Amino acid sequence: MHIAGRITPADVPRLCEELRRLLRDDGPGDGPPCDVYCDVGGLAQVNLATVDALARLHLTARRHGSRLRLMDPGPELLALLNLVGLPGLADAA
Repeated sequence: MHIAGRITPADVPRLCEELRRLLRDDGPGDGPPCDVYCDVGGLAQVNLATVDALARLHLTARRHGSRLRLMDPGPELLALLNLVGLPGLADAA
């Protein structure tokens, strides 16, 4: 999965549906949990909408027995996740 540009609150449902579709098509099914790699290196702006989107994507992955792993999280994203008390979302690949 690749997220780039600027995330707005309106993007969150679409991103979660994209992840659900990915997990349904390529997910573990009855097998062991899989890691979903999410490339966030192309984010143009990091804000609370970004954190909300990543938190919801994390929950979506967990509901499907998978784990969201961030690829290329920048220092601004890592600092914001720490600031809001969600450093576990920055489980980088």
